[in-house]
Amino acid sequence: MKRRTGGLRGWTVYLKLVLRIKRPLLVALLSLCGALTGCLTHKHTVARTRVPDVVYSASLDQLITQVNGRFDSIQTMNAAVDIAATTGGGRTGEVTNYPTFSGYILMKKPRNLRVLLQVPIVGSRALDMVSDGDQFKLYIPQRNRAIEGNETVTSPSKNGLENLRPAVFFDSLLIQGLRPGQIISETSDTRLVRPADPQKEMLEEPDYELAVLAEPEKQVARTIRVIRIGRIDLLPFAQDIYDAAGHVITKATYSGYQTFDGIQFPTKIVINRPVDEYTLTLTMKHITFNGKLEPDTFELKIPETVPVERMK
Repeated sequence: MKRRTGGLRGWTVYLKLVLRIKRPLLVALLSLCGALTGCLTHKHTVARTRVPDVVYSASLDQLITQVNGRFDSIQTMNAAVDIAATTGGGRTGEVTNYPTFSGYILMKKPRNLRVLLQVPIVGSRALDMVSDGDQFKLYIPQRNRAIEGNETVTSPSKNGLENLRPAVFFDSLLIQGLRPGQIISETSDTRLVRPADPQKEMLEEPDYELAVLAEPEKQVARTIRVIRIGRIDLLPFAQDIYDAAGHVITKATYSGYQTFDGIQFPTKIVINRPVDEYTLTLTMKHITFNGKLEPDTFELKIPETVPVERMK
């Protein structure tokens, strides 16, 4: 009996033909793979990071309780401070650094505030500003200038510092608790913390982000502020404050926490106002909480010989 070998011989010829056609393509693909894994790749070094040795966890209720408790524990504040100011940025094309002034910040709830700065070396009064939460007064003796106005800026000045209002200090110094009608949401993120020693590795610190929202209207909830809390100590390290249009008007950062009168409080606060293009850096030298402040503490008498400007 003859064997049927035609089919087998046909398949053999077909496979040889396929391999002959696809071999150049296979060689090209192998060459391309080599290029992709060799010549076209590039490695570079980056700063090494590490995770914290200890990370704390807290529920949303616990975080709210801590924020509320810290705010409620402070009724008055008398702080000796150094304040440095910087103005300008991308829109003006230049930055101006002002000398550091020493002085005092006095605060009493609900919204009383006084900021008193002194001339370096001489020690005389350089700036004096008071507010009751609605109206403010500002006196600059060296310029023989006095200003009165509303806490709300209705006609912004091109000079960012002229838009400074006492509320900027009050809202940045104290992170307010949750008010009735407001709601809050929680998310988590990670930030990179640069060590004081540049030779050491950066720290990847997990954090909680609490977004405080106004009471919803027609299914729309407006963001009032965002509080960022580090998980190596469960203390706030940043706060963003928004206006009614949803723009960030204040970005404050907090560091160097110390305990004053049993209350943990940052010794360095940086207040950035991106719209007005100015930054205030506050260094707390000493703080007294909940001491008695006399009623005339928040009274500013402007000499009759000084003309008073009305700021809008």
